[in-house]
Amino acid sequence: MMLFDTHAHLLDERFDEDREELIGRLPLEGVEYVVEASSDLADSIRAAALAKEHRMIYSAVGVHPHSAGEWDQKTAVALRSLAKEEKVVAIGEIGLDYHYDFSPRETQKKAFEQQVELALEVNLPIVVHSREATADTLEILRKFPQVRGELHCFSGSAETARELVKMGFYIAFGGALTFKNARKTLEAAQAVPMERLLIETDCPYMTPVPFRGKRNEPAYVRYVAQRLAEVKNVDEAEIARVTMKNAKRFFDIESGLE
Repeated sequence: MMLFDTHAHLLDERFDEDREELIGRLPLEGVEYVVEASSDLADSIRAAALAKEHRMIYSAVGVHPHSAGEWDQKTAVALRSLAKEEKVVAIGEIGLDYHYDFSPRETQKKAFEQQVELALEVNLPIVVHSREATADTLEILRKFPQVRGELHCFSGSAETARELVKMGFYIAFGGALTFKNARKTLEAAQAVPMERLLIETDCPYMTPVPFRGKRNEPAYVRYVAQRLAEVKNVDEAEIARVTMKNAKRFFDIESGLE
């Protein structure tokens, strides 16, 4: 049983001491693919390079809402160029974060919209970060009905999940699904049809039970799969199979799957 961690941050400094060793043992720990998500232009350049170096790693390039202040035409040109690389499979993570508000909200909205436009231009899906910004996130996404996308580390309601699925989006669940206070997240997971589910770690953040308080890593995506299997009342192997198939379809990896 092999798993696809659709969202990781292996370039985070918490992996500096053992990054290569960790990546090397992932196949032995049941992880076949990982998508390295980016936060800014510098991160995007490094993510694309990491993907080139490792068969199992792909990358998403983009400017996170925390870094929306850096979004300008020069950044757009650079991301457009990176997006042409073979193992760059998405624009992300992009979106809105009204919890921290590290960038002004209007600046976040502008960067988000223009990166959705970029994704359409380069024919890549988007990886969306939305925290305490559901209404504005949906409003922007509705402007672009042609865009393909996923909501990463989903923490919204079942109602929001259903609406996003109707819009054609995938929903990715991470370690929060295993938390004791995860009632709303569990209800959302129940509401998402199997063919729209993705799993992720968002490592080194959002570490699942039973490793809360420790550094998260891609191998721990299996705990998300286990919890999702319980929620969906199927076995873990079925979750692994379905989420692998969904992720390959979404990121257009190894096309021609059954």
